[in-house]
Amino acid sequence: MTPAGDPDAADASGGSGADDDPGGPHEPDGITVRDPVSAPDAQGRPKRATRRFPLFTRDTARPEGGGRAAGGDAPAPARQWPVLTVAGLVGIGLLITGLDVFRWGLVLVGVALLIGAALRWAVPDVGMLAVRSRFTDIVTYGVLGAVIAMLALMAQPEAPLKIPFLNDLLHFTVSS
Repeated sequence: MTPAGDPDAADASGGSGADDDPGGPHEPDGITVRDPVSAPDAQGRPKRATRRFPLFTRDTARPEGGGRAAGGDAPAPARQWPVLTVAGLVGIGLLITGLDVFRWGLVLVGVALLIGAALRWAVPDVGMLAVRSRFTDIVTYGVLGAVIAMLALMAQPEAPLKIPFLNDLLHFTVSS
């Protein structure tokens, strides 16, 4: 005999818990609840609070701005134009880098990420370009884009951008 309200004990004894009972608690969508502790009562409210995670996740919080960038009647590429723009520019930058124009290809990669940060800031719905919160996305895209572009412009030989303290820091850390 299992203690009342202990679903783990029922599972350990070989039974499958609430699934064996045809009159067991059910959700409105027809999914049988496996955790009788948090099963809803007749009014649909949980019997008591539980700290267990639900067996089935009903929803996921979409990132702020994670809606479609165009209407649902538009074709898929048009709905995701912000992420396709950034990914296309990064791809072109990597192609240019692969064709032995190292510096300007990586500058284009950095600029593409900066454009991604600007799109995330300015456009309310950016589709799949929204990965995290708006603030986190802007900071991540912006910092990575600026660092990639700056380091590409500082690369030797004949660096068009010279920042003395970064050069000294590099020499100090490498030549110890």
